[in-house]
Amino acid sequence: MGISPDLKKLCGVRIQRSTPHSPMSRLQRLLPFLNWPRPSPKLLRGEALAGLSVGLMVIPQGVAYAALAGMPLVTGIYAAMLPALVAVLFSASTRLSVGPTALTCLLIGTSLTGLAEPGSAHWVELAVWLALLSGVLQVGLGFMRFGWLLNLVSAPVLMAFTQAAALLIISSQLPQLLGFKVAWRQMWMQPQWHLPSVLFGLTSLILLTLARRWKPAFPTVLVVVLASAALSVWTGFEASGGAVVGVLPEGLPSLFIPGLPDWRTLSQLVLPTLVITLVSFLETASSAKVDSERAGQRWDQDQDLIGQGLGKILSGLSGAFPTSSSFSRSALNLYAGARTGWATVVSVMVVLLALLLFTPVLRHVPQAVLAAIVLAAVVGLLKPGEFKRLWRISRVEASTAGVTIAITLLAAPRLYWGVLAGVLMGLSYFLYQRLHPRIIEVGLHADGSLRDRHLWHLPALAPNLYALRMDAELDFASANSFERAIVEHLSIHPQVKHVCLFAQPINRIDATGVETFSQLLSTLTQHNITFHISGIKLPVEKILRQAGELKDSNRLKMYRTDAETVIALKSLPKQD
Repeated sequence: MGISPDLKKLCGVRIQRSTPHSPMSRLQRLLPFLNWPRPSPKLLRGEALAGLSVGLMVIPQGVAYAALAGMPLVTGIYAAMLPALVAVLFSASTRLSVGPTALTCLLIGTSLTGLAEPGSAHWVELAVWLALLSGVLQVGLGFMRFGWLLNLVSAPVLMAFTQAAALLIISSQLPQLLGFKVAWRQMWMQPQWHLPSVLFGLTSLILLTLARRWKPAFPTVLVVVLASAALSVWTGFEASGGAVVGVLPEGLPSLFIPGLPDWRTLSQLVLPTLVITLVSFLETASSAKVDSERAGQRWDQDQDLIGQGLGKILSGLSGAFPTSSSFSRSALNLYAGARTGWATVVSVMVVLLALLLFTPVLRHVPQAVLAAIVLAAVVGLLKPGEFKRLWRISRVEASTAGVTIAITLLAAPRLYWGVLAGVLMGLSYFLYQRLHPRIIEVGLHADGSLRDRHLWHLPALAPNLYALRMDAELDFASANSFERAIVEHLSIHPQVKHVCLFAQPINRIDATGVETFSQLLSTLTQHNITFHISGIKLPVEKILRQAGELKDSNRLKMYRTDAETVIALKSLPKQD
């Protein structure tokens, strides 16, 4: 059935047919922007509105996040230009806003602590190397189709790390927000406040918080920045001792080639690179999944890895830091009506004009306002109710989350230890579950289903029968538990003459599983015990037949359905 002209017109998309293996199809996979719809006046009007909204938001946010990363403030604007454009050109998720994010910037700032002085030339070089290394790693993973590796971080670990990071961000921004003149420890002994900074910071935070709830599409951040700059000049804020942004370099970023670090320094960047790669792409995943669901498409994580990685590389070559997808800006992009990547093109143009014309205005913005911008963005990450909910779901995973947040906070500024600890605990729990699969003896429930007979106090399906079900694959991890369950039951119940395996949950078997199956079948045959198998899946049956383990025998009975099996078992003689 062809696509009607009306439908083509409605979608605003030029339909182009190409076979999956044609040169055009391969080119479209390498260059995803070739799939973008041809721009029309109607399409561009909507994209321009969305791009303008995001562009006006990312300018002050970029400056604030650059401060969080310990970078020169103008690099936050650099990170919202070429990196954002390249990322959207080569990503499958075209409606994401790529640029500086609070979580990634916190990781940059904490990872480089102790290696260089924040804001120094050496610090900038190290941040650029983090961008280049994490970018190359993401591009490589994308080309090798290794996006599945990112699934190693479970949702509880990411939730705990995010909340710990939010707490650290808040603690790092409070001194600027409240105009501390001395360090945290001295504030407890001799409090020294700068009252104008407190007023600027708290007022900005209140306005940003209220506007985020009532007018999310309104460029409140830009309005607050402009108003604070004007008030700062009018009240003589800087002259009274208030900290301001200061002079920012004007003009476009130039090509930045960092010096080659020594092996000792490079080795210290390995773990931060891995964690930034992982966490920044998980930030992308949270937005990309929402975007894909709304578009009714499958999320291509490997292509997004390539696009995000290229964005990081361009950010490094611009003299900036690793970028990521911002959930709040991506949500604003969708809320404002963005349909394609043209919205990002518009937002980049807005940022470019701001860099050329707007930077003198930022000079007078109080740093307390920048702190308020960061805090308004990260306060939403604090969700203590998630721990209570997680405790109800799984106490083990809740404990993993608790350990993750504790290690992240205690190990600061080396935040990557929290992520690594959470990942290792999650993998350990996963391995424990694989090594200890759920194996139950089944009985027939009143509703006709087969359930745990000991949990539901059900009678055996037949006399002298052990009927079991293993809810796992029969592989090297579960084979020993499977064999032990049967052997131990037979040793306790020597009168058993029939063993029935309800094999429907077993969807895979490996060489170890085949060997265990063979040994078990041989043991049962030697003891004159009949082995019944119900509902074995075709892939498992195929491997067992190829191994010669399903030969016709009086001691091996096979059934296609559980209903057929139950009828056959009920007809077994009471005495064999």
